[in-house]
Amino acid sequence: MALALGLLVAAAGAVPAAGSAPSVVPDRGPAALSVGAGAAGPSAAPDAGSFAPPASFVVRYRTPTAAAARLVRGFAAPPARWAAGHRGVDLAADAGSAVLAPADGTVAFAGAVAGRGVVTVAHADGRRSSLEPVDPTVTVGQRVAAGEALGTVSQEGWHCTAPCLHWGVREGLDYLDPITLLPGGGPVVLLPDDA
Repeated sequence: MALALGLLVAAAGAVPAAGSAPSVVPDRGPAALSVGAGAAGPSAAPDAGSFAPPASFVVRYRTPTAAAARLVRGFAAPPARWAAGHRGVDLAADAGSAVLAPADGTVAFAGAVAGRGVVTVAHADGRRSSLEPVDPTVTVGQRVAAGEALGTVSQEGWHCTAPCLHWGVREGLDYLDPITLLPGGGPVVLLPDDA
C-alpha cells in the first residue's frame, strides 16, 4: 500500500519532504502511473481497445526418432488421472539409435526413474515431453533445439516386445496424444505388436 501510494505521489511530481506525511494525490487513472513519462508529465494511457496480449508461443513438434516414425502402440487416455491408460505413444526404434528433441526447449530432467533412463524437455508452450528408455547425453538446464540429440535408446527397459521409444507429453497434469502435435497428425504407421 505504501509503495503504491509512493508511486502515485512520484508520478504526480509531488515528493513529500522527509519525515512528513505523504500528500494525497488525486487518482488520475492509468495515465498517472504510465512508465516513461516525458518532461511534460505522464504520457496518456493506451486506448483500452488497442491492448494486444502477448503473442502465444508456437512450438513446432517433430518425431523424436531419426528414422521415419513407426507407431507400435498408440495413446490411450485414462478415464481418470489415477486410472490405467497408455499416457504416450511407443515408436519403433533400434537400441542405440538417436533420441531427438521433439521441439525446442530446456532439459528439465535427465536420469533414471524406476530403473529406466528418462529425459524430459520443457517447451515454451508449457508442455513437457518425456522420452524413455534413454541413455542421456544431455544435462538438466541445457537448451536444446528440435531434432538435437538427447541420447540414445537404451539396450533394455523398453516396455514393448521389441526395442521402442516411449514419448509422452504432459500439459499441466494432463497427458496429450503426441501424434496430434505433429504436422498433419503424423506420419506414423501402426505396427502389429509382434513387429
